[in-house]
Amino acid sequence: MTQQAANRFEFALALSREAGRTAMGYFADRSTLVVDQKGTQDWVSEADRNVEAFVRARIAEAFPDDGIVGEEEAAKSGTSGFDWVIDPIDGTTNFVNGIPAWTIVLAGVAGGSTEFGVIHDPNVDETFAAMRGHGATLNGKPMHVADGVALASGTVAVGYSNRVEAKNVVPVISALIDRGAMYHRNASGALSLAYVAAGRLLGYVEEHMNAWDCLAGQLMIAEAGGRIEDQDAAAMIRDGGRVIAGTAEVFDTLVALCDAAWEG
Repeated sequence: MTQQAANRFEFALALSREAGRTAMGYFADRSTLVVDQKGTQDWVSEADRNVEAFVRARIAEAFPDDGIVGEEEAAKSGTSGFDWVIDPIDGTTNFVNGIPAWTIVLAGVAGGSTEFGVIHDPNVDETFAAMRGHGATLNGKPMHVADGVALASGTVAVGYSNRVEAKNVVPVISALIDRGAMYHRNASGALSLAYVAAGRLLGYVEEHMNAWDCLAGQLMIAEAGGRIEDQDAAAMIRDGGRVIAGTAEVFDTLVALCDAAWEG
């Protein structure tokens, strides 16, 4: 990792915790929260907007030449060659309903490559992080994907996206059940990806994700010894795309069953 990326990674770790504290203030007082609906099962709250504004302001102050891509505001172009990809609150449906399963997500991208990722869960004070080529950590300690666990002995998270045919999730779940696996959905794709990296889940699949939801977690899984599909970060920022990630033992099977479900 370049010194440029290393400096930003340390900054991102601290910023994720600051943003988490800000978001927790809103979470503790949801009765006054203003919530709007962007689409089917797609919500945005004033907490999302205000936390993103806070994060953007902190980044702009520290690294004024960097670009910023976020979920709630228009992208800001930069001149440094380094872009921040952020989701102020991943899991807004959980957030607005009082379910403590949501995260702050920060990723750093340069030259089409995700250089670092941070996923902070302030509800349980867990910070998942990874630097390209330097492994992945949970609260500063090394983390690894599950090892030697068969699909029939573990759990795979399945994401749901309103950007594709909703019915396409059904054959994926059916195929997992047929293979003896358990399936899981917690409505925060970033948190689920972090759980794969930490060895809590065997894999994660979703037909379409936006870059701010997945780049950080995908890097973590790769750095924690798992497998992900080869994707260009810049293309994901522009278009989004499918996400399949998992341990070495289950990855090929997940790709096969998703191909059958999504391309049929």
